[in-house]
Amino acid sequence: MAKVRGIRGATTADGNTQSAIVEATREMLEKLVEVNDIDVDDIAAATFSTTPDLNAAFPAVAARKHLGWEYVALMCSHEMDVPDAQPRCIRVMVLVNTDRPPQEITNVYLRDAVNLRGRDGKDA
Repeated sequence: MAKVRGIRGATTADGNTQSAIVEATREMLEKLVEVNDIDVDDIAAATFSTTPDLNAAFPAVAARKHLGWEYVALMCSHEMDVPDAQPRCIRVMVLVNTDRPPQEITNVYLRDAVNLRGRDGKDA
């Protein structure tokens, strides 16, 4: 029986423009789907967040309009405004129905978001 597993991803946008936010999000989601071999029908929901310096577009637009996540529940919000946090950061938590055990899930960190990984390569 499949369980719901959370898969995290993060990336950064080149700037606070609609095209930069959508492109960075699309790239992150495509990689997350690829490395975890996800079928869109198995995605239950996705929650996106951006740092407060990104407000030109909803990152969910990339999923809905560019990846065909037409029937996936999507939500967007802003991250807490933490001093010295990674700027222009887009994060996602994708909930997927899968038989994979947690140790076989691969979280994806791209661009400057690789700084969010711990020194030992584990998620920070």
